[in-house]
Amino acid sequence: MKSAMQSLDAINLLVRTELSRFEEIYVSILKSKCDLLNSSVDTILAAQGKKIRPLLNLLAAKACGEITETTINSAVLLELLHTATLLHDDVVDDTLERRGKHSINATYGNKVAVLVGDYFLSTALIMAMNTSSMQLVSIVSNTGRDLSEGEIFQLESTRENFFTEERYYDIIFRKTASLFSACCQIGAITGNDNAAERGELFKEYGHHIGMAFQIKDDIFDYFEDKIGKPTGNDLREGKVTLPLLYALNRADDAVSQPYKDMITRKEFTPENIAALIGFAKSESGVEYAEAKMQEHIDKAIGLLSAFPDSEAKTALYALSHFIGSRKY
Repeated sequence: MKSAMQSLDAINLLVRTELSRFEEIYVSILKSKCDLLNSSVDTILAAQGKKIRPLLNLLAAKACGEITETTINSAVLLELLHTATLLHDDVVDDTLERRGKHSINATYGNKVAVLVGDYFLSTALIMAMNTSSMQLVSIVSNTGRDLSEGEIFQLESTRENFFTEERYYDIIFRKTASLFSACCQIGAITGNDNAAERGELFKEYGHHIGMAFQIKDDIFDYFEDKIGKPTGNDLREGKVTLPLLYALNRADDAVSQPYKDMITRKEFTPENIAALIGFAKSESGVEYAEAKMQEHIDKAIGLLSAFPDSEAKTALYALSHFIGSRKY
């Protein structure tokens, strides 16, 4: 099915009422009596992203039946969990900018950033319990574990210089795709009282969309800044993502060894970062990553064929294509 929807705004229109309700709950649930906390939350809300995860949650529910209040509440709790991980990750990575604006840790310091992250996480747990569904609580709890484990695996890989694709895919599944998968699975479950099979299909759909999303994000790091993230930012932190990983494993040892040495010795000067990016491009690393990204998008789209035609299905097709073609 070809989609007439071309932009994210057009896709959002299908669930605009539910997204508005999502925003209302999301903002209200974070209100506090603490002025510093409210100020931090306002800063976070002013720099919100594209809300891909809530959108996937709502569209999955609509494709399986209807969007319920539980669906919307689950979208809120999953976005709270996502934001909590971003706040903690920024402290771990010493990230000073997010989406082109100062990060919370840059503005308020690491102590406040960690505590605000804890506040978001605790609020997510409250929302999970309020759904009165142990199945949802189980999915969210396991997802939170995956997210933490993925970040720790990445730290371990950075320190010990793992250069395998298998390790890379495991990391990006845990740190990114697991949450996409949970959003889609929970959306399907809450959208239909008898949706166990559909929930599993959407769990797999979310897995592939999440993998594609992260690979696309990693590709951005090899080009001029388009999403408020400096070129080579991952490399500065010692993170070897798919374009460079492919180049290191594809090139002859004599060619790749100097670049491996830069990474092993943590010599991430501007000149070395430029050299590593150039090396990845010269060995077709970006093209390889784009092909792998497209494989995941194609698999995700293939899974949608199991569902009857609907506006929600059309929107999910469009969203799948958007994730692969996005410029930010």
